[in-house]
Amino acid sequence: MKLSIVILAAGFGTRMNSNLAKPLHTICGKSLIKIIIENALQLSDDITLILHHQADAIKEHLKDYSNLKYIYQDMQNHKGTGGALINYEPKYEEALILNADMPLITQNSLKIIANTNSKIVLSTFNKYSANSYGRVIKENDKISKIVETKDANNEELKCTLCNAGIYKISKDILKTYIPKLNNNNAQKEYYLTDIIKMAIDDKISVSECTFDEIEFLGINNKLDLEQAEQIMQKRIKDELLINGVVMHNKDSIFIELDTQISNDCEIESGVVIKANSIIKSSKILANSVIENSEIINSSIGPMARIRPKCVIKDSKIGNFVECKNAKLEDVKAGHLAYLGDCEISSGVNIGCGVIICNYDGKNKHLSKIGKNVFIGSNSNLIAPINIPSDTLIAAGSTISNKDAVKLKAKDLFIERNKGVIFNNFKDF
Repeated sequence: MKLSIVILAAGFGTRMNSNLAKPLHTICGKSLIKIIIENALQLSDDITLILHHQADAIKEHLKDYSNLKYIYQDMQNHKGTGGALINYEPKYEEALILNADMPLITQNSLKIIANTNSKIVLSTFNKYSANSYGRVIKENDKISKIVETKDANNEELKCTLCNAGIYKISKDILKTYIPKLNNNNAQKEYYLTDIIKMAIDDKISVSECTFDEIEFLGINNKLDLEQAEQIMQKRIKDELLINGVVMHNKDSIFIELDTQISNDCEIESGVVIKANSIIKSSKILANSVIENSEIINSSIGPMARIRPKCVIKDSKIGNFVECKNAKLEDVKAGHLAYLGDCEISSGVNIGCGVIICNYDGKNKHLSKIGKNVFIGSNSNLIAPINIPSDTLIAAGSTISNKDAVKLKAKDLFIERNKGVIFNNFKDF
């Protein structure tokens, strides 16, 4: 059966102590709200977000997702999880209700909830250490009600079964009971959980799905955010290790979501691999950073930085080499070079201290280097420049395109000022 999904994302997130809306905070390179939405998209084509705080910023952040629906919660008159759903009507006969601040829920758990055949399905876990979740109270082994922490009495607080905050509720149940909610409670909010109690009183059975409490870690502050990131990191790296990637000192490595790393890669300690990077048949040496780039059959580092939009194939990029928007194939750049906005062909050797001067103060310019070119140490290539194949640039030279266009195969370009010696230079 098809189901609709609604994501609660209207809260102020005051405990984050941040000017950024809570759903826009990130773990492992992706915002909390995008993690939830991408999980939801695996299950439904009818996704609605409930917004209030920084609603426009959240919508702008999600502009690349088509067909999302938005509802604005009236926080003045209808606070709370129940208030969020007052104007919500699912397209399909069942609605899965998610929270924007629970990034660790797995696809498998969501599928279990979605496939449980019941008018109301409640997600639960046993005894969360923070002790702040609502308690699921049972009588005769059946759910009788859910009590929020602030409304629970001492006996109810002893209950170890907690409400995880994710529900599947049929459309007719929502339509019947949402209008009956009230805010007669300690927080003066409309509780979605009150629907459960009213349905039970009307002899409607409630099913539960119990999972590991880790999946329901809610992000309320920066400590929660860091803990969630550590858990997600472990998931990412464990999966890569199981699939054949070699890692040295795993805990020192940071790999963001949406990376692709093939099983014949090796990653040394201190490496950072950011989102949308693709790495195949390569070795990434210690303390290197790769951002939104493709590395194929190459060695990177140690201590190299590969900035966005690089495609590096069959190459050796050594220590303290920085590349940006660089297309390299069968290139050696052993150390201390900057290769920005360039296309470099096979057989090229980049000497120590080489800089491609790609920025003129206003615009970035493209440089092209042909095959089998040798660029001597401490050379400056002033972009835009096109250096032909089979040429040599002597160490310490500065070359612009007005000289490069004159070169032909087997030419050596050398540009150095005449050395001057000042004897007995008193102001040294």
